[in-house]
Amino acid sequence: MTTHEANIPIAPGRTRIAPGFVERISNWPWWLLVAIGLAVYIAYNILTDPITNSAFWFISGQSPEALDAGRLVLEGITMTLGVTAVAYSFSIVIGLIMGLGRVSDNVIIYNSSSFYVEIIRGIPMLVLLMSIAFVGVPVVIDAGNALGNWLLSRGVGFGELLTVVTTRDISNTWRAIIALAIGYGAFSAEIFRAGIQSIEKGQMEAARSLGMSYFQAMRYVILPQAIRRVLPALGNDFIAMLKDSALVSVLGVRDLTQLNKLYTSSTFNFVQGYIVLAFLYLIMTILLARLVRLLERRMSRSYR
Repeated sequence: MTTHEANIPIAPGRTRIAPGFVERISNWPWWLLVAIGLAVYIAYNILTDPITNSAFWFISGQSPEALDAGRLVLEGITMTLGVTAVAYSFSIVIGLIMGLGRVSDNVIIYNSSSFYVEIIRGIPMLVLLMSIAFVGVPVVIDAGNALGNWLLSRGVGFGELLTVVTTRDISNTWRAIIALAIGYGAFSAEIFRAGIQSIEKGQMEAARSLGMSYFQAMRYVILPQAIRRVLPALGNDFIAMLKDSALVSVLGVRDLTQLNKLYTSSTFNFVQGYIVLAFLYLIMTILLARLVRLLERRMSRSYR
């Protein structure tokens, strides 16, 4: 059956627009095309402009000696990605534990986890980073040393293990990792809490009626569904942590931002330096966003 619109004659010299063509055009990722064009322009400048080229290699952490030898070191990029990956792994563990505490019926566990989440989320990340690095870590290490000395005075041999590590043994890189993990652990806790509470209570009751313990039901029934639902939010947190990792430069960690500070302060090429810095972060965040979406699609297909 043909429609009235299909029977309308086409004027000479004109072609019919395919149905849905305008809608498909409007749904194209035009923003991505513009971003690719901008990236190509910056990459062209890196290849052709000597100042931008030197800024790129310095900020990415490639020493002239390694570059001449044909070795790719990229200390700035590897440091940024390494700090982000390690800190995020710890934050996921912290967030899962605290998220389970936030849905616990135990009053002490619930209030302890709630205290952690509410306090940490209320402190700006930069303040939290410096507080943990310059106050939290030294206080914990000194307390451990004092406990170890007290145990040794009582004849307890393993107390010596607590006196081995000193404050100077904890590098600024690890202090930054600990701070980021604690900070994002609070956000991950709320993500896990929301995911767990989104699962119908009847599923927990059904699992318990089959003889499962609370932890077995949570492990085999509730958490697999909750993690699948909160995966997009966890992926967004990972990308956010990658960008917030620039804050570790205040501790002198030689990430991309710190190397850019060193470059611009010595050459005064602020335009080229900050363009290259933004370019590197943009490339990493876009690639990670694509990987997160690919993982989401694969997990959604595996659960069908």
